[in-house]
Amino acid sequence: MSQKLNLGWLGAVALGVALSAGAQEKPSDFSTQVPLSVSGEGPWYRLELPLSVQLNARQTDLSDVRVFNAAGEAQAYALARQTAQSAENRTTTDVKWFPLYNSADATERAPSVRVQSSANGTLVEVQPSSQLEAGEEVLRGWLLDASGIKAPLQQLILDWTSERDGFQRFSIEASDDLQHWQSWGEGQVARLSFAEERVEQHEVGLPGQSARYLRLLWNAPQSAPTLTSAQLESASTRSLPLPLVWSQPLAGTRLKDGEYTWQLPMGLNVERVQVELNQPNSLAPVSLSGRRESSLPWQSLSSGLLYRLTQNGQDVVQNELQLSGQTVQQLKLTVDERGGGLGVEAPTVKFAVRSTQVVFLARGAGPYTLALGSATVKTANLPLSTLIPDYSPAKFASLGKATVDGGAVVTQAPTAVAAATADTNWKKFGLWAVLLLSVLFLAVMAVSLLRKPPVKP
Repeated sequence: MSQKLNLGWLGAVALGVALSAGAQEKPSDFSTQVPLSVSGEGPWYRLELPLSVQLNARQTDLSDVRVFNAAGEAQAYALARQTAQSAENRTTTDVKWFPLYNSADATERAPSVRVQSSANGTLVEVQPSSQLEAGEEVLRGWLLDASGIKAPLQQLILDWTSERDGFQRFSIEASDDLQHWQSWGEGQVARLSFAEERVEQHEVGLPGQSARYLRLLWNAPQSAPTLTSAQLESASTRSLPLPLVWSQPLAGTRLKDGEYTWQLPMGLNVERVQVELNQPNSLAPVSLSGRRESSLPWQSLSSGLLYRLTQNGQDVVQNELQLSGQTVQQLKLTVDERGGGLGVEAPTVKFAVRSTQVVFLARGAGPYTLALGSATVKTANLPLSTLIPDYSPAKFASLGKATVDGGAVVTQAPTAVAAATADTNWKKFGLWAVLLLSVLFLAVMAVSLLRKPPVKP
């Protein structure tokens, strides 16, 4: 009981300190003000901070974010970039795979099969639903047995016979009973020969969900290769990070052949970069570097193969690089020109950062305003567990929601900024004038003392 009282007292003290820290601040101290709308049950509300609004901040860690009520009073708030902190345990597992055959003239997309499984659901045998004569059967895809994996599936890793080079494109479907299938999107792996080197891509991202079985169906008939290895990477976490948000296209600068740079609006924890490939049949091995500012050396962030190639009348595109979330404000892409490069002009890029949510405790009457854009204010955000005493991921999900009103961003008028600057200048001028007058007064006194005749004894 005493421990709970102590925690509550500490939380109250922290809340009071945070409120007093922002007590003297007012909305006009910040360059950007955004009206908010709230819905759902309060008194806590969470706002998914749009990237276009976040880029108006002056501090990389968003220390200059505030929420005010209608009376201009600062609200207690917290910043959340994940629903909960938890370690992720990744495991790679070899799985069994079974061929899926269909008749050469069949029109259905998915072959019908008969399966035999053990008591725990592990596949023992997979056969076509009807007997096919030699020469009539066509390999359409593969069935993977993931029944032994209990954690959510994050990545598929395939290997196949080396005789089948080029791109391999297929659909991915998931099921728990082999009867009802859910689409998990498209997959693509590749094996290419480039400049006397072999470039291979074996990994395919999965949506982070659990399933007992996966079905891989190749898009074009008779194009499925013979698999030699199938692995699934799973990850067990108590919660998943918030989704990524993408920027608008960002123009860059060409430094020299095969080298391009981009300046981000502010320091950001970038997790992915997407490079625009305008020209068909582009192939470019690249390396990406980043840094916080121009005075620092470049640090390697990622590397990979970017391409836009035409295959069977369709564009096959791989234009993304995955990063670790390191804070950068400048990016540099170095291209291996043996692939033909990316052209004379610097391509545009889009960058993705992890979504940030602002959670605030509504105090006083609305409407509420989000304010940001100050290089001088100190951080005032609280931990979620302090702002919400009985915090839990379930509690977080049930909070009321705040949204940006109409997507509008209200920025202080230049006249207000100029007036504030002029007021500051007048104060400086007044201080200097007082100092000069004081010096002048001292000088006059010194001269008068020097001119005064000495007193006779």
